[in-house]
Amino acid sequence: MAAVRVIAAANSAATSSAFLYRGQVCLKQRHQSLSFGLRKVVQKRLFSCRALYKPEEIQIKQEGQPETLDYRVFFLDHSGKRVSPWHDIPLHLGDGVFNFVVEIPKESSAKMEVATDEQFTPIKQDTKKGKLRYYPYNINWNYGLLPQTWEDPSFANSEVEGAFGDNDPVDVVEIGESQAKMGQILKVKPLAALAMIDEGELDWKIVAISLDDPRASLVNDVDDVEKHFPGTLTAIRDWFRDYKIPDGKPANKFGLGNKPASKDYALKVITETNESWSKLVKRTIPAGELSLL
Repeated sequence: MAAVRVIAAANSAATSSAFLYRGQVCLKQRHQSLSFGLRKVVQKRLFSCRALYKPEEIQIKQEGQPETLDYRVFFLDHSGKRVSPWHDIPLHLGDGVFNFVVEIPKESSAKMEVATDEQFTPIKQDTKKGKLRYYPYNINWNYGLLPQTWEDPSFANSEVEGAFGDNDPVDVVEIGESQAKMGQILKVKPLAALAMIDEGELDWKIVAISLDDPRASLVNDVDDVEKHFPGTLTAIRDWFRDYKIPDGKPANKFGLGNKPASKDYALKVITETNESWSKLVKRTIPAGELSLL
């Protein structure tokens, strides 16, 4: 195992506990400040896991042919070793900015996803009854996951009809104008949250925008999205509500009054699911078939 590099240090009298996990230094904090270089960021109820692997060092390697059952997209560090896009890429970048791993580029229809039950959790195409899955029409936004998050299937969310988590990382819908590449890691800021309920399971959709997008500085909360991207939030909700209907399934539902929640609520979701992930990797919650490698 490579030597651990401590990237974040606690600068408060608050009590904290640290543990090592796969070459990472993980620190659980409450009401304490962290130093990132010369900047100090105050965090509340934050589980921060500063991964050894920096996003700019990550490369991707395709194995197998696209649109086959054997196709995988693996993530490699600078030395060529496999790492997990779910566990090894840090979630937090500070100042409300997060890493986002692209699974499905906008304007494509192959249903790609991180294989949470395979070692190093590569991206693969989802299957049903041994056949590759496709959306019935292209998705109009970059779609993927927030690393180091997990929707706990044993937790019933009282704010969203008591629905249990869907056992996956949190999904992101990135609304920027550029088409990203599969496996690309983007820096994004959350803007809103949609509480999708898929066959009784809570499947959060965090609406975000890449910091590289020309309009990123204009949008900082849910109302800004409607102002500068009119109709987008409704289009996202309707797309995810209806995409299973062509396969003969009922429409998905949405909690929270069928409306997108604010940026602050999105950050609350991210914090809670990051804490759930921390319990998973510490093995205080059974992992089942999920890979922690």
